[in-house]
Amino acid sequence: MPSLQCQFCGAPVTIAAPIPRESECESCRHDLRCCRNCRHYDPRYNNSCRETEADPVEDKARRNFCEYFEFNPAPFAAAAEGKRADAARARLDQLFKGASPAKDRAAEARARLDSLFKKPDAPSE
Repeated sequence: MPSLQCQFCGAPVTIAAPIPRESECESCRHDLRCCRNCRHYDPRYNNSCRETEADPVEDKARRNFCEYFEFNPAPFAAAAEGKRADAARARLDQLFKGASPAKDRAAEARARLDSLFKKPDAPSE
């Protein structure tokens, strides 16, 4: 049997399968029988689940009554959401790198508007 790891913190799971619904990780105290620890969990799929017959679950990090739960035997991998967001931001910045920021454009538009409706200077005597 492969060693199981909590998909929240990477700590080894000492409870044997089947994982009881009320069990928690000894390290981080997250529920073990939840979508995030299931082998079917995949955020790229509809409802974040590869099992098409499973009922939708609102909170993927909390225990639930899913009949298709099987503990994920894959090794723990730290969440790459931050890295993915940073990469997307870098690509977006690269795409618009020549454009001036919105604040500069707003200030420039205000200056043009003010100069257009500027009152004429009083004649000097």
